[in-house]
Amino acid sequence: MTKSDPEPGFPPPLTDHLCLWIYGTNLEIQRIHKVVLDELGITYAQYLVLNLLWERDKQPVGELAAQLRLETSTMTPLLKRLEAGGYVTRVRNPEDERQVLIGLLDKGRDLRKVAGRVSANLAARIGLSEDELRQLNETIRKLHNQLIAPAPEEKG
Repeated sequence: MTKSDPEPGFPPPLTDHLCLWIYGTNLEIQRIHKVVLDELGITYAQYLVLNLLWERDKQPVGELAAQLRLETSTMTPLLKRLEAGGYVTRVRNPEDERQVLIGLLDKGRDLRKVAGRVSANLAARIGLSEDELRQLNETIRKLHNQLIAPAPEEKG
């Protein structure tokens, strides 16, 4: 039995756990992003929200939360801070008063012009070609989609 071959019924060594490397990688990516995000005056979570709004402005809080896989109760303080910072506005949907729409203000739109530095900084650190990075992103996206899909025993 080699070091990587655990005894039957026992977990493999921690260094063989995929979750360890994904977790650690996520922490390092956020640490690298933080350098630039601090200069921009926003947090990582705020950056993610702004990215969604740059793709499509005026989205309901629930849709933003779903795309980020967060609870709406988690989104509320985050959005209030973005609003206080002058990046977004929160308004009731005139077509459905139960919904709050999040829209970009000029300061939020203008931030997009310099936010490319976040990705550029990461790209410089990891040293992968654009093709390698695209392939890695696609592999991780595929893994993620497989994990969030219902398991065979959950399908009706």
